[in-house]
Amino acid sequence: MSSNTRTGSASVLLVGLSFRSAPVTMLERATVADADLPKLQLSLVDNDVISESLVLSTCNRMEFYTVANAFHSGLDHVVDTIAQFSGLQTQELEPHLYVHYADSAAEHMLKVASGLDSMVVGEQQIIGQLRSAYQSANETGTVGRTLHDLTQRALRTGKRVHSETAIDSAGASMVSFAVDQALRYIDPAHALVSAVEDAPSSQPLAGRRALIIGAGAMASLASTHLGKLGIDHVTVANRTLSRAENLVSHAREAGVDASAVPLESVADCLSAVDIVVSATGAVGNVVSEEAVRAAVKIRAGLAGGAGTKVLIDLSMPADIERSVADVEGVKLLNIEELTTMAGDRAQDEDPARAIVADELESFLEQQRAQSVVPTVKALRQKAGEVMAEELMALERLTPDMSEADRAAVAKSMKRVVDKLLHTPTVQAKKLSAGGQQVSYPDALAALFNLPNGMVDSVTQPGQTGATKTVGTSTRADQIPSAARIGQVAKEA
Repeated sequence: MSSNTRTGSASVLLVGLSFRSAPVTMLERATVADADLPKLQLSLVDNDVISESLVLSTCNRMEFYTVANAFHSGLDHVVDTIAQFSGLQTQELEPHLYVHYADSAAEHMLKVASGLDSMVVGEQQIIGQLRSAYQSANETGTVGRTLHDLTQRALRTGKRVHSETAIDSAGASMVSFAVDQALRYIDPAHALVSAVEDAPSSQPLAGRRALIIGAGAMASLASTHLGKLGIDHVTVANRTLSRAENLVSHAREAGVDASAVPLESVADCLSAVDIVVSATGAVGNVVSEEAVRAAVKIRAGLAGGAGTKVLIDLSMPADIERSVADVEGVKLLNIEELTTMAGDRAQDEDPARAIVADELESFLEQQRAQSVVPTVKALRQKAGEVMAEELMALERLTPDMSEADRAAVAKSMKRVVDKLLHTPTVQAKKLSAGGQQVSYPDALAALFNLPNGMVDSVTQPGQTGATKTVGTSTRADQIPSAARIGQVAKEA
């Protein structure tokens, strides 16, 4: 990580694109492979403006959280880095990006963690995805105090929302929502009864078989949900067979009959199953139109082979070839289709939003209180230097004073300094936490005539050299969605 030159007060800068701002095809092209995320996060902080970075990558969003000491130059660097790693031109990216800065960025992460910005309002999976993103960035070494505090606050907010509100009724996860939508096509009779009675059948997938492609978190959720719906058998296919076998073991422990096969056997398994859930994160299609057509033809010749075969693609980029949707007797539910379905689900979100507002205010108050700490440290450092100078002068004037007397004088002077500084520093922290417009750290620095740059040296010790001049940029104006979807705050 570079040693960043401080140009101003650092704030969270978020640049992202999601199902709300970009078509699925653009999301797929912008997706960065998991193996490249550490390099991307290190590249984000390899400059003089960005000091922290964390990337949240899911099946329907890519969000780049950073801590920047200047808005425009920080935005330029983040967008250029995204373009570099995705292989896209900035001109292609910019119309689909949204930007949040400072308080707005913090609020957005809290909403995301709460499931309020999800395709399925109330889904819980995002909490685990955010936790994993934090752990990855922390291991890479790109998380500092600000993003640590924000992420922990977001995780706390998400937990509160799910435990204190009824938002869970909207949907436990994208996986469960997708499978529930698949029931409409696999067994319309059950779906109709559920809609009329407002309660799903306890075993709507009894007598059915499923294929799960992948062995990660989403695949595990799919296995669990299918088991709850009464699936007869689950086949798990994965590139690493041992991981598939591990998922199979958990499924069996839960009472679900299951087996594992290598990824190369997917085509051979398609004809025997009613529902396919794919979530591999692979680059390139795992299920081809040709393989699906062959499976449908084989299935048509089997006893009980009638009915719609549903393929659910939860991967980004897509695992299942898009043209599969044109195969007769097959329903493809990919991210694009699921986005449309989820858009009609209105939920009572007010209690959840109230929790987000409460946690956001607590977080901002915490950050404001912390902002005065470097100034307080600088003030006490300055006081220590003055006291040391006076003690040296005293030594010159009183060469015959005993060491015990000198120690007593030094102790007395320290008590006086501590008493004089106690009330103003405590009050400064309180006032700063209150969120008034006055900059209390600046006021303290001016009141006690702290040397220029002293506060910065306490914040980032060991730095020398001139402050980098940061120019302006028009990039914020080149991103239409910054005004439409996000909220570009004041310039740093």
